[in-house]
Amino acid sequence: MRTLAEQVLALARRSAEWAEVFMISEEETPVAFEANRLRSIETRQTRGLALRVVAGGRIGLASSSRLDDPQALVDDALATSRFGAQSVMAYPSERVEDGALDLYDEEVTALSPDAMVQMGQQMVDRVRARGEDLLVDVNVHKDSATVTVMNSSGGLSSYRKTTISASVHVNRTREDDILDIFESDASCHLRALDVDGMLSTLLGKLELAGDIAPARTGSLPVIFTPKGVAMALLGPLTAALSGKAVLEGASPLGGRLGEVMFDPGFSLLDDGLVPGMPASAPSDHEGVPTQRTSLIEGGRLNAYYYDLQTAGRAGTQSTGNGLRSLASLPTPAPRALRIPAGQVAYPAMLADVAEGLVVDQIMGAWAGNLLAGDFSGNVHLGFRVEKGRLVGRVKNTMLAGNVFRALQHLAGIGDRAHWLDGQTEVPHLYFANLAVAAR
Repeated sequence: MRTLAEQVLALARRSAEWAEVFMISEEETPVAFEANRLRSIETRQTRGLALRVVAGGRIGLASSSRLDDPQALVDDALATSRFGAQSVMAYPSERVEDGALDLYDEEVTALSPDAMVQMGQQMVDRVRARGEDLLVDVNVHKDSATVTVMNSSGGLSSYRKTTISASVHVNRTREDDILDIFESDASCHLRALDVDGMLSTLLGKLELAGDIAPARTGSLPVIFTPKGVAMALLGPLTAALSGKAVLEGASPLGGRLGEVMFDPGFSLLDDGLVPGMPASAPSDHEGVPTQRTSLIEGGRLNAYYYDLQTAGRAGTQSTGNGLRSLASLPTPAPRALRIPAGQVAYPAMLADVAEGLVVDQIMGAWAGNLLAGDFSGNVHLGFRVEKGRLVGRVKNTMLAGNVFRALQHLAGIGDRAHWLDGQTEVPHLYFANLAVAAR
């Protein structure tokens, strides 16, 4: 594949001022169970190459999974450059080493489809043992990929990564009551995949969800679990921290660097350098070394995240956040968002609540004005708290608020941060007052 990349670059340099090749070679095996039964097993292989050029100062892109005609790919990329944006990129020339990120595991590649089916069946059986009326969906997925970025400035990054993931979703329908609970986990390493922990968490929630407790409309204390934080709060915050949104004047955080805008205990990092995590990589998809970016530190707005083109427009440097598919140009996107743990244990949060909610799953949370920070959605899985105790699951309950205002005053930040699918690490967050509507 690298020889092909060099050939494409050599052809492109004859007519372009600059050229870049982005290649992926990938094999994945998904195993799916639906409604307690094995539904599908398949293995897919993908090879593709994308060529980005700068010709006449403008950016062109072409991609193909057919790799037998590199000249046609070059011609297509040059043709699209006539209509492309003016390039303001700084062209990377680093040769990025794979480093010590520990992203590849031979045990994942050697895992057979039969073993994956057995793993999935054991998950189904363990959940089904809690009730014959439970419908269980399970997915077990393994992936092995080689990613290469090479450009005509001498920049080069190439790395291998494996990913193994498992997810379980349980549904129980009784008359007018529908219960849905899901959990998942992912890692680059088979032995780090915590299926037992995931199932124990799900079964614990299933037991708690047996009793129904009515919620009350009003301004109430709300504790978000780590999953609840990711589902309800990170979307608006991530969108507003994009350097592209800032440049377009769409972010309420634009022009506010250095200002204290959040609770002094709140920080947010984008960190693609955590060993063994699926979101980690030695470089982004433009060959820029991945870094650990402090976006918010002690409540102070510290940075935005950028790809090469957006950074050029902003007069700054890329933060190594240029991510893409084969068919698209890079765009700024976070690698792995991390909210550092605080000082308050989850039981202490509960003990502090006389009446309120714990929210674990929320639907439609970003149905409002995403960039303005508004969130509003149905509590898909949540529990009523009375006098520091979980007393039952709430139904027909909605939650609404504004992320930026809510994060200005936190009643507590959990003392343990939890990884979610190797993509996000967050603790529990405790808010003293959020708008709750129940019927």
